[in-house]
Amino acid sequence: MDLPEEGKRSGLLALAVLGVLLVAVLAVFTVFDGGDDSDGGPAASSATSAGRQDAAKADSRSDGTQEPSVGATPIVALTEVAEAHAVMTKYMAGLNTYDHASKPAAWSAPLLGLTTGDTQMEQVTTLPADKDWAQCEPDRCSSTGTATVVRDAMISDDLVRDSGRSISSVVDVTAARTAGGKTVTESNRWLVTVKEESGAWVVSGFDLFGLGDVGASDESGE
Repeated sequence: MDLPEEGKRSGLLALAVLGVLLVAVLAVFTVFDGGDDSDGGPAASSATSAGRQDAAKADSRSDGTQEPSVGATPIVALTEVAEAHAVMTKYMAGLNTYDHASKPAAWSAPLLGLTTGDTQMEQVTTLPADKDWAQCEPDRCSSTGTATVVRDAMISDDLVRDSGRSISSVVDVTAARTAGGKTVTESNRWLVTVKEESGAWVVSGFDLFGLGDVGASDESGE
């Protein structure tokens, strides 16, 4: 028996409404499922923040202060560097401090005590020689040296050759030399190297690093 036309229309409308509702429900489930599976999202952000807070708490001590970071051990401690610099400046200043009455053996002995004492250092730890010294005696010459470390050029610890720790530094050396009533001040820059021997720093060598105001004079006593 055929249904009335109005009943057919009502049935089709009801089916259409149900279809729309079904599609809406499926869409909602799809959106929420995708949000849960994402790499970021509110849940992931919350977990990350919580993890950072836990890590910060773990790095803090019970008294609330932050644990200091652990760094690499320096080759030479700052206090030892200061000791090495003192040896450099004492030797280089002493090398330029003398007068016409200085006796070679007595003059060089304390300076050699600041060095490795090898043949090389014996050869360079000397008073002016030959004509310079011959002129110094009658002129009653004298010289006063000062030295200042400018910067460190290299700090090393040779583990391969077992030669120990060494420091090379740039040192400014000024010598005020007086002869015949005139004073001349000369400055040079040297690269001085010290090495550790038996727990002490000793000079192992020095080379001219660069000329300063060599020859610049401050004449007095005229």
